[in-house]
Amino acid sequence: MTAADTHRAIEAVWRIESPRLIASLARIVRDLGLAEDLAQDALLVALERWPESGIPDNPGAWLMTTAKRRAIDQLRRRARLERKHEEFAREIEASQGAGARDPDAVLDDPVGDDLLRLIFTTCHPALSTEARVAITLRLLGGLTTAEIARAFLVPEPTVAQRIVRAKRVLSEAKVPFEVPRGPDLAARRASVLEVIYLIFNEGYSATAGDDWMRPALCDEALRLGRILAELAPEEPEVHGLVALMEIQASRAGARIGPSGEPILLLDQDRARWDRLLIRRGLTALERADRLGDPPGPYRLQAEIAACHARALVPAETDWARIVDLYGKLARLMPSPVVELNRAVAVAMATGPTAGLALVDALTADPSLEDYHLLPGVRGDLLKKLGRLDEARVEFERAASLTRNTRERTLLLERAAACAYAASTAVPP
Repeated sequence: MTAADTHRAIEAVWRIESPRLIASLARIVRDLGLAEDLAQDALLVALERWPESGIPDNPGAWLMTTAKRRAIDQLRRRARLERKHEEFAREIEASQGAGARDPDAVLDDPVGDDLLRLIFTTCHPALSTEARVAITLRLLGGLTTAEIARAFLVPEPTVAQRIVRAKRVLSEAKVPFEVPRGPDLAARRASVLEVIYLIFNEGYSATAGDDWMRPALCDEALRLGRILAELAPEEPEVHGLVALMEIQASRAGARIGPSGEPILLLDQDRARWDRLLIRRGLTALERADRLGDPPGPYRLQAEIAACHARALVPAETDWARIVDLYGKLARLMPSPVVELNRAVAVAMATGPTAGLALVDALTADPSLEDYHLLPGVRGDLLKKLGRLDEARVEFERAASLTRNTRERTLLLERAAACAYAASTAVPP
């Protein structure tokens, strides 16, 4: 194996093992920043030694042992200066005495417990949404600061500042490194699911930039969701979120044309949908349903996605059921965006006139004033009704509001098509 091969292998190991490593260290040192520093130290030692000695049979255990030794050394040094660290060192010594005598066996708690604690810590509501996303991708996704910046089209220093600030907030707020209990658990779980789905959505439909999708973000969100589902197997909404992401991700290959242009749902070649991901999504949805609780927002959205997945051609889509599911979702989570999606389903189930009436009722909602999908949907319904000049205006307005280059191009093309059709229409 060449040095370059070794370094690529180390990068792969790091991407897989770093979340577990940081989670276990954070449990001991109770400081995410320090835990990450110790993990990075272990990585540097690996980069120095493995090209000569070869990659160990169990590289994750090697990194853990190296990091634990450095943690013990550092805590012992700091114990002389600060009582808090002295207590940490005594805790480590006690765990050694209760388990193994050797410093390599300090971390005896199940890795899964540590990962669950880390997920609930990085998604703490004390942090801003942007900070939660950045630190979660950094510590659990293993992405570099530069990779996160590229994914969200923000400057690298901005992401770095968010991560540093997030660590400081967690430290100053003395956020415990634990899974919350009692009434706090539901709120914190909602934050975790929100962060994971936000990451997925940014990958699935990029809000800005030149790409319609960013598959790497979808992959990271799916990976985090699957981890959470294994760590919290009795939580139906976790499985609902995983089901939703699996089914939506199944369409990725059909959503983009040869030149990177967007392909809308009803125009997609469904033979290109990933049937394995669909099966995984439907299985996760069945798992959520078996747990018996009333459906939450992610399970309801997964049910809607499943209606599309089960239809081999658009004409087979059960639009009446989708209308019903959106109605339930609107009652559970009132939102003008949900109502807009319900209007689309109504239009498909009973005709564009009924859908347009619902959309028109939303045009006065101030929260949708700059939401490009509102004029986009209205333009589509007007086009179906033959009101081509009005449709053109709506598509042009939608194009002016979106920040995604690919989406803007698609909307302008639809506006141009309406203009051409109107100019060539034969008078009645």
